[in-house]
Amino acid sequence: MGSHGRPWTGRPARSVRLLVLLPLVLIALITVTDVLAPPDIHLGPLLVVAPALTASFAGPRVTAAVAAVAVAAQFLIAEIRNSITTSNHLTQILALMAVSAVVVFFCRLREHRDAELAQVRSVSDAAQQVLLRPPPARLGPLLLASAYQAAVDEARIGGDFYAAVRTPRGARLLIGDVRGKGLEAVDNAALILGAFRAAAHRNPGLPELAGDLDGALSWNTAPEGADTSEDFATAVLIDIPDDQPVITLLSCGHPPPLLLRRDCHLALEVPDPAPPLGLAELWPHPRRTYDFPFAPGETLLLYTDGVIEARGEDGVFIRWRTGCPGGATTAPPGS
Repeated sequence: MGSHGRPWTGRPARSVRLLVLLPLVLIALITVTDVLAPPDIHLGPLLVVAPALTASFAGPRVTAAVAAVAVAAQFLIAEIRNSITTSNHLTQILALMAVSAVVVFFCRLREHRDAELAQVRSVSDAAQQVLLRPPPARLGPLLLASAYQAAVDEARIGGDFYAAVRTPRGARLLIGDVRGKGLEAVDNAALILGAFRAAAHRNPGLPELAGDLDGALSWNTAPEGADTSEDFATAVLIDIPDDQPVITLLSCGHPPPLLLRRDCHLALEVPDPAPPLGLAELWPHPRRTYDFPFAPGETLLLYTDGVIEARGEDGVFIRWRTGCPGGATTAPPGS
């Protein structure tokens, strides 16, 4: 978005100035050709192409200026041909002025719509920064990096969520995906993130923390009449202590993280993941955590299902290759 409320047109000012030369050149060519053409040939109506073309890349002011030049060219043609008072040229001039006015009007509507869209995107970006605060670059000895890419360009926020906090023993990570889309999914993601940030610093065990998050989603104070019986979110909770080369993981139905080693990639799958958050009442068993080796120099990749559902240019799902020498495809839980 440009400064002082002006909408971003997608082109720098210098590019617009260069593109304006094209309709001006067209006006000159049409004018010269019409003047040199036989009396029974009239090319003046083609001048309407100039403002119409300008409206595709410039704002209403520039479009109106080019339209004025086109109308002046139409007057010049009529004057040179000594037929400015004839009904034919008067009709061409009036028609050109009318069409140009319509083009400028719709160009102004488009500029107003683009300004509103830019403002909405600005608010959406601000909301995403509040909801998905970028994690710190470092938590103790752990280096962090994050990226959020919406499925479509118009989208800014959605049901995916992640967070990282510092605890007395190390780093605590959360990533997940709320069922559904739109404002309801954003509301549920905000509930989970708020509960995580409020409880994670107290350093409860991961099963107890997952219970807090489950309760926050289950006790959602949705508007009266809204159906929240099917609200749930997949998630992964991870503890990475400062003084041990290990990862403690609790999976709530989320795709398994990847452990990236120098020579292979391992999917950190667990034998009995807990149900997604919001569905704890359907699971009578206690949530279990699992430990995986995590040596210095290794990388842990957390992601949502949009990554594993990505398609290549051929439309086929991109295949993830996991495994290590010896045939292992899943890192076995530690003791």
